[in-house]
Order: sequence, then structure tokens, then C-alpha cells
Amino acid sequence: MSTEAEIRAVAERRFAEHRDREIYSPLGAMMLDTLDDGYSAMEKLVDLWQGRGPVGGYKIALTSKPIQELCGVDQPCGGFVFKETIHPSPAALSLADYNGLALEFELAVRFGKDVPTDAGPFDENSIQDYVGACYPAFELIDDRRADYSTLDAISMLTDNIWCGGVVLGPEVGDWQSIDMASNPVHLTYNGERTQESNTGAAMGSPMISLAWLANLAAERGWPMREGMIVITGSTLATIPPKPGDHAIYTIEGMGDVEVRISD
Repeated sequence: MSTEAEIRAVAERRFAEHRDREIYSPLGAMMLDTLDDGYSAMEKLVDLWQGRGPVGGYKIALTSKPIQELCGVDQPCGGFVFKETIHPSPAALSLADYNGLALEFELAVRFGKDVPTDAGPFDENSIQDYVGACYPAFELIDDRRADYSTLDAISMLTDNIWCGGVVLGPEVGDWQSIDMASNPVHLTYNGERTQESNTGAAMGSPMISLAWLANLAAERGWPMREGMIVITGSTLATIPPKPGDHAIYTIEGMGDVEVRISD
């Protein structure tokens, strides 16, 4: 296990990189020993980012087996979403506000009540008692122009798994009738239907993802409060947008989330 000083140094490095808009790089000689150390560095980075305002929820990353293998892990990873980075749809985003924007296509969940950390372990059924609403959503990835051939999970954890924010579509309170394992989704990009999948593409169901995140949060002492948003993993291939791009992500039976991209 890495020392407290080593973990703190990594958090300070990531803070400085974001401040100076540097290109992302793996930790290299500063590599921490374990995923737990990576989470500890992430938590310290979030503390250093107090000027960004309160945490508004959480994200789940590395939900597919291929990306887990690429990053050298056998499990997903969780990260923080700041409240000020949660936007309503339709959203207009400028590439200049990010250091390397990419779009992911997800189902978001809002907690309808506080989730007690001692109520777990949670599974895909028990966690549903705490779900107040669901939304079609974009996750805004800020990969800081990373070289994807050099990825590892610990380094990414220390960079808050690249979360740049969320765009939320319409709130759906009556989500219980939707088959979360197989509900169709599709992407319309610049007027053309380009990708299709289903809501189970990330971990089998968004509720499985949510239960995994709730167990992680309980283990690490992250609060899960009423009103917080959780994005549950991408159902389609990630897209780095260009100026002028227009994306509409549809979860059938739930509606559309929309974004337009400028310079």
C-alpha cells in the first residue's frame, strides 16, 4: 500500500495538471500500489477541488469487459460528479471549456431518498427502493487528450475517471415498467441514426451498475443523498465530437437527451 505522502503528492499533481490544462498522462514513476490507493488519491483531489462546489452525484466507469482488460482490472470503477457540471437538455457545449471532450450515452438515476450506508450489501432489486427517477443522459468525458494505448485504472482513478459532467434528458418517474436489461436505445448523430443497443449493455442492467456503485460508496463512506445523480455506464461507443456536431440519444419509452457542440 502506498504511503499517505505518496497519495497526497499524486492528488496535488492531478490538481496542478487540471489547473494548467495539461495533457493526461499515466502516473509513471508516481504509480500507486493498489486501486484503493487510487480511490484515496481521487478523494483528496476532490477535496482540493472544493472551489468547484458540492458533489452532485457519482459515475460508473469501465463497465465493459474489453475496457476492463485494456485498463488491467476485473471490475468497474466509480468517480464523482460535481453539481455545477450537471446540465439540462438540450445543452449547448463549447469544446473550449474542456481539455478533450468525448460523449458517452447512459441512463442516469436520481436517488429519491437517502441511501443508508449500513443498508447493504445492495443488489439490483434492493437498490431500486431508493430510485426516485431515471433519465436518458450524456456523460461528458474530459480525457485531457489522453493516449488510449497507455491506459491503466489506477492512473485514471486519480484523475476522477475523466468525469467532465452530465447532460440530463427528461425525468421519468414511472420507470418501473421499463425492462432495464433489454430496453432499446439509439443515437441520432448529425441527423443520421448511427448506433443502436439496449440499456443492459453496461453490466447487464443499470440497476446492477447502481447497486455496484452503492456498495462501493458505502465501503468508502461516500454519502448517497436524496437528489444525487448516478450515471450508470455507456451503452454505445464513445464519440469525440467536433464543432457543429448535434447528438440526440434516445432511450425508448423514456425520451431524448440532446446536445449541440461548438468551438
